[in-house]
Amino acid sequence: MTPFTATESPAAAKAPQARPVSPDQQLREAQDLFIRRWGEMGQTWGINRTMGEIHALLYVTAQPLCTDDVMERLNISRGNASMSLRALCDWGIIRRLHKRGERREFFESLSDVWEMFSIIAAERKRREMDPVLETIRQCQHMLDEKSIGKAARTEAVVLTRQRLEGMEEFMGVTTQIFPQFIGNARSGLTRVAKILLKALS
Repeated sequence: MTPFTATESPAAAKAPQARPVSPDQQLREAQDLFIRRWGEMGQTWGINRTMGEIHALLYVTAQPLCTDDVMERLNISRGNASMSLRALCDWGIIRRLHKRGERREFFESLSDVWEMFSIIAAERKRREMDPVLETIRQCQHMLDEKSIGKAARTEAVVLTRQRLEGMEEFMGVTTQIFPQFIGNARSGLTRVAKILLKALS
């Protein structure tokens, strides 16, 4: 039996040596971690997890991939991959590519994160804010004098209309500011950040 040194314990002597991780393995693990977290976060944008993971894969690998590449890397079905890629193209945050000599379609992510943010924000506004604003106006119309006559002057109706008008004003201002904000995301966010910092100082 080999004697232990003064500073070496029996447990340490028996512990297996950790295998060194190659740069390729480290790269793969880092990409996979990002893909997983981005997929989880994507659900807060109104994008399902698979769509988020595909977008993250195309973004973080920084190279065009075909449907087969996406299927293999994320271990998903062809139908799921095709449907998600099509939806991401509809959002405008990835685009199709054709390589010379290739019959397959390839896909790549936008590289500018500010541009991606602008597109995602604009799409969410169209899907979420615009319908709410339209509903508020519809509710106001339901409670005006043309619709319910003198009952529009009762306290309950007046209070409800006041609340709706306040919300409409807020949503309307937000909607007017939005196109200017996303028109140039970099400068828009910079201006907002400066205003907030000034207000808080």
